[in-house]
Amino acid sequence: MAIRIREARQADLAEIVRIERASFGDPWSESTFHAILTRSNAELLVAGEDAGPPCGYAATWWVEDQGELGNVAVAEEVRGRGVALALLDAAFSKLRDRGVRECFLEVRESNEAARRLYERLGFSVVGRRRNYYRRPVEDALVMRIGWDPRQAEIRHE
Repeated sequence: MAIRIREARQADLAEIVRIERASFGDPWSESTFHAILTRSNAELLVAGEDAGPPCGYAATWWVEDQGELGNVAVAEEVRGRGVALALLDAAFSKLRDRGVRECFLEVRESNEAARRLYERLGFSVVGRRRNYYRRPVEDALVMRIGWDPRQAEIRHE
């Protein structure tokens, strides 16, 4: 699968919401994604094949030199093919280009696959948000990565 990453458009929202609802027990609404599209300090990227609809997305935002990965999801039928990694590479590269020097995210404590991926990219656990997730109720681990402004790319160890 040849993965292409691009900025999301209004026309992508229905597919983004479909992926979101299939991926999370407490999904974001279409209006939340629409708001991200309109913010000047946020970005919504999608992954897909040239002719097809999005098969994944990543939402980020930033304030000054701090960023946050708000959400990332990949359609079930293409999981395990490097789509999430491609999205994260692109999203984090764009954050670094904007002068972001550190990025945070929350991840379900039980989501070992996502935690391993984030750790592989250089994130480490820096905190816990008790009962952060609602469906089902679960703690979130807060993870952080700091970037050297001279660092050219993300590590994939």
